[in-house]
Amino acid sequence: MKKMYTSVVRLAGSSFLLLFLAIALHSCSSDNEEILEEEPEASIPEPEQPQAECNDVSKYVFQEKDGLIKVEFENAIFGDDWELGSSEENYSGEGYMVWTGNDNLGTPGVGKATFKINIKTPGVYQLLWNSAVTIGDNGTEHNDTWLRFDDADDFFGKKGESFVYPKDRNKSPNPKGASKDGWFKIYRSGNDLGFKWQARTSDHDAHDIFIQFDNPGIYTMEVSARSKGHAIDAFVLFKEGMDKNEAVNTDSFSEISCD
Repeated sequence: MKKMYTSVVRLAGSSFLLLFLAIALHSCSSDNEEILEEEPEASIPEPEQPQAECNDVSKYVFQEKDGLIKVEFENAIFGDDWELGSSEENYSGEGYMVWTGNDNLGTPGVGKATFKINIKTPGVYQLLWNSAVTIGDNGTEHNDTWLRFDDADDFFGKKGESFVYPKDRNKSPNPKGASKDGWFKIYRSGNDLGFKWQARTSDHDAHDIFIQFDNPGIYTMEVSARSKGHAIDAFVLFKEGMDKNEAVNTDSFSEISCD
């Protein structure tokens, strides 16, 4: 009887041991499965998407590089009385913009177009544009357009040591001839009426055009109609110290992004 009891105890002990091992193994297996479930799955990186093409002219921003901006003048939003021309010679791009509406000799802001420029290299820049007289044979008529840089740190005409500032901005002296509300009358001179790079202000006392940008950022250049028949093909802004001929003769126009 004692021997049978001992066998039962041994059997019970073995069964308990087997049950304990089974539970332990099941527990370990469950823990391992939870760890594997918590481990994140490896993700396949998506290919970089190409940058969307900038097709909205109203959002164009022209990028300065190495102290230079060069822009086709037709790359802006213009009203009905501005027309894209192509009958004159020696223009670049798709053509040039010519004002066909009434003269606005004392009223800047009519037929306004804007260009946003991103200045990365602060400093003083000179402006020139490539313009032509398309009406008549007199180089002193149909030869000018209004220009304003109202958010720049300074906007002035310079001739040697002489400076002029647009009217109505609490700075003096002001140019001879037309100026109003921060606008300069910008003209070209000479009886060679075809396209040439020139931009001046102050009648009979020609001052070149300069803009001062103290900080990097996006600035707005405003243009408005003045003389009927004045055509503009392109413009450059180049940092002081850069050769003028190098600036106007570069084949590269500024990169365009969208704001």
